[in-house]
Amino acid sequence: MKRIKLWDLPTRIFHWALFALVAAAIISGQVGGNAIELHGKLGLAIIGLVVFRIVWGFVGSTYARFAQFFPTPSTIAAYLRGEWHGLGHNPVGALSAFALLALVLAQALGGLFANDDIAFRGPLFSLVGKELSDQITGLHHLASNLLIAFVVLHVAAILFYRHVKKNNLILPMITGWKDVAEGQGESARGGGVLAFVVALVIALAAVYAASGALLPPAPPAPPASAPSPAW
Repeated sequence: MKRIKLWDLPTRIFHWALFALVAAAIISGQVGGNAIELHGKLGLAIIGLVVFRIVWGFVGSTYARFAQFFPTPSTIAAYLRGEWHGLGHNPVGALSAFALLALVLAQALGGLFANDDIAFRGPLFSLVGKELSDQITGLHHLASNLLIAFVVLHVAAILFYRHVKKNNLILPMITGWKDVAEGQGESARGGGVLAFVVALVIALAAVYAASGALLPPAPPAPPASAPSPAW
């Protein structure tokens, strides 16, 4: 056996930060009321994280890159036959990861246009208007149940691998290191400081745009008409 570097630090920070933010967003969304303002801010942070991960999937280290674990029919079939022996995400796990990433991003983007019929309007509400915003809000509420189901399934799969297959997926995502058989793989390479800065800048730009900062300012309110004289 030998120890290799499997998950780089940005990937690990992304993973746990996304877990925390999604959990907080689900709770604040269920609570409602004044928590909706926090819910909106969490959505912006989630967009930044997901955009960072998408960029990191192209410029990050070996096992964080999408090309390394993108599932294909042949790799999925090999995994189901027990013939897949790669590192990082297995083909079925990769399907789940891509689906969860897409669902989280879709939920966060939908929240940008949503409203609660009381005091909250998403930062991009003005681009769609009230009628379409109401439809998006309805889908946002329905998809939240699907997101909760995906999160529960994700946790259940991790526990299954830990206790049934005796494969601890959590520890490498904390430490970054994994013990593998000699010749099974090499430590991750790439994903240096420059790649991190590029991904971070793009993620921050996405949050800035999603916050509505690029929209033209709202027109000023019309002046109040002077009261008519009593006489």
